[in-house]
Amino acid sequence: MTELTLTSAAAERGPLAMEAISIGKDFRIGRGQILHAVRDVSFNLYRGAVVALVGESGSGKSTAARLLAGQERLTSGRIQLDGKPVKVASRGDFRRYKSEVQLVFQDPFSSLNPVHTVRYHLERPVKLHQPDANVSQEVAALLDQVRLTPAQQFLPKYPHELSGGQRQRVSFARALAARPAVLLADEPVSMLDVSIRLEMLALLDDLRQRFRLAMLYITHDIASARYFADEVLVMYAGEIVERGPAEEITQHPSHRHRTLTTSAARCAAARGAPREAKAPRRAGTPRASRRLAARSVPGARSPTTAAGRTIPPSCRSRPPGAPPAGTWTSPRPKWSPRREEVKARRPATS
Repeated sequence: MTELTLTSAAAERGPLAMEAISIGKDFRIGRGQILHAVRDVSFNLYRGAVVALVGESGSGKSTAARLLAGQERLTSGRIQLDGKPVKVASRGDFRRYKSEVQLVFQDPFSSLNPVHTVRYHLERPVKLHQPDANVSQEVAALLDQVRLTPAQQFLPKYPHELSGGQRQRVSFARALAARPAVLLADEPVSMLDVSIRLEMLALLDDLRQRFRLAMLYITHDIASARYFADEVLVMYAGEIVERGPAEEITQHPSHRHRTLTTSAARCAAARGAPREAKAPRRAGTPRASRRLAARSVPGARSPTTAAGRTIPPSCRSRPPGAPPAGTWTSPRPKWSPRREEVKARRPATS
């Protein structure tokens, strides 16, 4: 079989760490029914580089990450780590493999055991993967690396005593305890408060640079992939349909699915700008009429982006099912059985 040679935008960052070669995963979901979750997916991860795997929910992103982490068996294809085929046939093989490849889960609320302290969550991987290390010093250093200081304040705490961001930092520290070469981050910021997502991405970027990690960043947010990744892979229906440098994929999408997603991302970014001035509210005035009236309010201005560009009308908020901007009409009253009953009881007028 002819090998597929991939050219990656992340290759200039460092040496090749991991290869996924035509990997696939099928699940049996019933009698004679097979779900092709991942189909013929190939990509490379390089030391010191971030590759983003972008796609909608159910496209196979997390399944691909679990295949790379050794938590699912391959149906087809193979994985190579440092140029050698990965074979996880025993518990010892799996432990040695996890010393090189770690997975950070999406949900920081369920990935930590609620009956154990932070100290336990960090001491256990240190003892497993670094048997000769000074456990107390190593645990304190891990918390310092993820900026949870002072360490003695967090070590005795249980997961329910931490915020969502602090829990995810503990998950990062637990992954780093194995001193891996490859870090797989499965939507690590999607369940966190919006105000700290950028801070968490900055932390991941710092860890990537400091430890020369080969990182796979899984997300459905094209904006964060553009900010954080060197290369973007677009996954759709279990297949990679597009790949290239992050800036190029964002600005010039070629696949129809990515075109729709990037358009939505640009509109979402545009909505972060100042809104239109509101018209004075009068009793009984429909909302759509007030919005139209806002255009004639003295001093009202069209919404603009941070760069001063006007937001396109197609990106502005409209009620579901409303016609394009400039053609809004007053909404019709909602139908209800009670309304129809009252109308039926009214006497007929001559």
